[in-house]
Amino acid sequence: MKLLKEFTIPFVGLKIGKHHFEYKVEQAFFEHFEYEDFNDVNINVNLVLEKKTTLLELHFKISGWVNVNCDLTNEPYNQTIENEFDLVVKFGDEYNDENIDILIIPHGTYEINIQQYIYELVILAVPIKRIHPGVEDGTLDSEILDKLEELSPKLKKNKDKEEEIDPRWNTLKKLLTDK
Repeated sequence: MKLLKEFTIPFVGLKIGKHHFEYKVEQAFFEHFEYEDFNDVNINVNLVLEKKTTLLELHFKISGWVNVNCDLTNEPYNQTIENEFDLVVKFGDEYNDENIDILIIPHGTYEINIQQYIYELVILAVPIKRIHPGVEDGTLDSEILDKLEELSPKLKKNKDKEEEIDPRWNTLKKLLTDK
């Protein structure tokens, strides 16, 4: 996958200490990853990179919204999301990203690309079950919701249940009381 230049941080020229970076993520970012679940995206990424003598500490914080389709009604709505992630970048003999929180890059590397971490942060911040807020509070008027209500099974009253019990079960119930 081609790396996006705006998400590459050349850390070799930075002084020791904290450095702040801000990014604006929109729909084109996810089109680069060929991810098509979002209709529209508006996310702010705040990154604090703390450079130390032997390692880098990155603290990601995202907030914003993604426009997704409701799982029940297929109506589009804006889902607000927030997420945070800490990453430690160490230097070693070879590239290793097997550990979730630790990235090992080869000695002599002078920059780091963070686009994959931002992508994963956003995807993991979106709930698995996406329900339109109008469905939960009853304000959404949708043909699909009306059809679901029409086809849902109706609960009968307890009196009707007792009358419909097969009489053979009553004989079996006597066995329990005959002890």
